[in-house]
Amino acid sequence: MSAPAAFFERVRFAYPRQPEAALDGVDWDLKTGTLTLLAGPSGSGKSTLLRCLNGLVPHFTGGRFGGRVLVAGRDTRETPPRELAAQVGFVFQDPEAQFVTTRVDDEIAFGMEQLGVAPATMRRRVDETLALVGIGTLRSRDVSTLSGGERQKVAIAAALAPRPHILALDEPTSQLDPWSAEEVLAAVARLHQDLGLTVVLAEHRLSRVIALADRMRLLGNRGLAVADGHPASVLPQMDRDAVPALAALGLARGWEPLPLSVDEAREWVAAERRTGRLPAEPPLDPPVPAGPPAIEASGLAVGYGGVPVLRGVEFAARPGELVALMGRNGSGKTTLLRALLGFQVPERGRVVVGGREVTRSRPADRAETIGYVPQNPSSILFAEKLRDELAFTLRFHPNGHRPEETLSEVGLTWAADRHPRDLSGGERERAALAAILVGNPSVLLLDEPTRGMDAASKLAMVEALRRRCRLGGTVVLATHDVELAAAATRVVMLDEGRVVADGDPRTVLPAVPAYATPISALYGGRFLTTEDVLAGYGERSLGAGLLTVSGGVS
Repeated sequence: MSAPAAFFERVRFAYPRQPEAALDGVDWDLKTGTLTLLAGPSGSGKSTLLRCLNGLVPHFTGGRFGGRVLVAGRDTRETPPRELAAQVGFVFQDPEAQFVTTRVDDEIAFGMEQLGVAPATMRRRVDETLALVGIGTLRSRDVSTLSGGERQKVAIAAALAPRPHILALDEPTSQLDPWSAEEVLAAVARLHQDLGLTVVLAEHRLSRVIALADRMRLLGNRGLAVADGHPASVLPQMDRDAVPALAALGLARGWEPLPLSVDEAREWVAAERRTGRLPAEPPLDPPVPAGPPAIEASGLAVGYGGVPVLRGVEFAARPGELVALMGRNGSGKTTLLRALLGFQVPERGRVVVGGREVTRSRPADRAETIGYVPQNPSSILFAEKLRDELAFTLRFHPNGHRPEETLSEVGLTWAADRHPRDLSGGERERAALAAILVGNPSVLLLDEPTRGMDAASKLAMVEALRRRCRLGGTVVLATHDVELAAAATRVVMLDEGRVVADGDPRTVLPAVPAYATPISALYGGRFLTTEDVLAGYGERSLGAGLLTVSGGVS
């Protein structure tokens, strides 16, 4: 029996300034050659466990550390991080946090340079890794010009290039479109299978990765495992709202073993089809009542350095609508949000909000109407305490909401006196949303708002957004999260800066295979969610479910 790739023995750790332990007595053998999925709610210790593998905890974080972590038989407290880097490749939730150079190929080579890899070997590995991750065309690009998803792929390539024995990935697909996510996960799976690479990844979006995993470790609180084993044996022990769609359907229908992929689920559907009992297809949701747009773009053209990004975009969102912008990385989603906000001056066309052209209004006036949460929530969080973030917003929006109510809406009442920097990635997303929601803007623009969120947090956020829409607000969000898009009233699909589809999620999402939910890939038609199928059978979901009321805000 081979030695474990990593070994945790009674590991305890608390971050600086935090009285509560992030890890409290963790024991764990990371099996050599496995692909292990870490799952659990935000703040359960997934990222902290990963950071123990490469010595970031405690060498760079500081804090109180007890117990021991062995990687390749070496105690991480006694081994310099530079030496651990040869054993463990690491990819952060925020890829920009690990970039040290400006060019893509230099970034991929940097880690190997620090490890003293021979130049010829280094050049070959750069070429191989660029091809493996599918970013050969980005070789000479400046990393500052890349989209969020492109940066994520570069970070993964930089971690893979030194050929570590362990690859640790913290939400590796959180910023990737479905095409890119499939490419990256396929590359990781090939390395795992062909080279015997030990892979451990933390994820909230389980549908894509669950079928790849040999093992699944479900965390409860402070890094402690609730369950550890094959995914099919662990999933029934999860909170029902967090179980991926196909497995949730299997639990509700009594399918055993649980399906982890569409192919596995098709066998069960075929068996039910032979009995002649299939679910009734759900109707389309009623459209939002017509009225003047809350925000409208006409003939919008935007470019960077002479390269067109938006090409004559026509877009409008009305009061009561929750609109999801979707499309590949680099298709123009973020640029459209920034143009709607007035941050990006168009080369042609115009944006009108409340009857006024945004580029001709003062930023302070725009802020009265439009709230914006960017991809990186930390960029708008600056106060020492979360409650102070909300208080700052209210200085400029005296008719806003009570901070306590807003924090309750997003499930962060407990964090009112926490420093935003000490929150997990998903918690920071919710903190930034609260800092904007408290001002009660009539139009809300969100860029990848569910990145890093667990199922319960996502449910709370969706309900908060629906509540704003019911009260006449307008929400426009850019996302790769098909579950979130399925909860919208409309989906607008962008491709190379043009609108290529605009309509009900039940018609737009299944038409693009990469954006089809696992349920729509399984059943076709207008089925998007587990709840749709169970309703078609006249049954109820086992849990509340993110999309119990799917496709609308009512």
